[in-house]
Amino acid sequence: MNEQFHIHLISDSTGETTLGVLKASIVQFEGVAAQEHIWPMVRSSAQMEQVIEGIRQNPGPVIFTLVSTRTRQPLIEQCARMNIPCVSVLDPIIECLGNYLNRKTVNRPGGQHTLNAEYFDRIEALNYVMAHDDGQAAQNMTEADLVLIGVSRTSKTPTSVYLANHYGLKTANVPFVPGIQLPNTVFELGGTFIVGLTASPARLVQIRRNRLLMLNQEPKTAYVDIANVKAEIAEARKLFSRHAWPVIDVTRRSIEETAAAIFQLYTRFRDEQGGE
Repeated sequence: MNEQFHIHLISDSTGETTLGVLKASIVQFEGVAAQEHIWPMVRSSAQMEQVIEGIRQNPGPVIFTLVSTRTRQPLIEQCARMNIPCVSVLDPIIECLGNYLNRKTVNRPGGQHTLNAEYFDRIEALNYVMAHDDGQAAQNMTEADLVLIGVSRTSKTPTSVYLANHYGLKTANVPFVPGIQLPNTVFELGGTFIVGLTASPARLVQIRRNRLLMLNQEPKTAYVDIANVKAEIAEARKLFSRHAWPVIDVTRRSIEETAAAIFQLYTRFRDEQGGE
């Protein structure tokens, strides 16, 4: 039985930062389960009063990303009175950058979500992913920043979406199917980065079986036969090797970890290309 505790995540924006910090931190502790109280878009004194009352009713640590002194100061003071730990996750970074740049902050709530050019680039990249998912519109892949090629159930689509949403990369993905030629466009891409995705046969069989069961289909086909899957992976790896495409094994990686590894390879590729 895990030990339960309350934790309050308070933000003047969407709360993604505090939630991400909590998830990264909580996994370091075994035998505990956090009951999250998420308080997004807190920008007024009235909203902060509701937050403080919620903390009184369910005492627990507080993690916040509030840049306005007017909203954060009452929180800090009340948490001190209740003897509850209260941590700002942005303060150390903002202070470090301020000292290095010798500049003051503008204290802009939700500034990271401003509708700037970068935001619209990500939206455009997401639209591109949706239009070029699973080998669609292969004739237009010359506009892609990168292309993912992999056997079935190697998380090509969610990885493509993550790369677009977090890095603004126009990502196309193409399935590798034994006996079926990849679109000719793939082999004509000159300055486009291509990555091969693979996984262990046992893991792929497990994922594919679960997929078939979800679709109420009989999980006894060549699609989930371990010998066929091994041959499929071997054939895919030969193709990747033949074209010198880097390969990432997604067996033990989350979508985020796979995307981060791809982005690192992509950045290195662009540097070698002269940043064009």
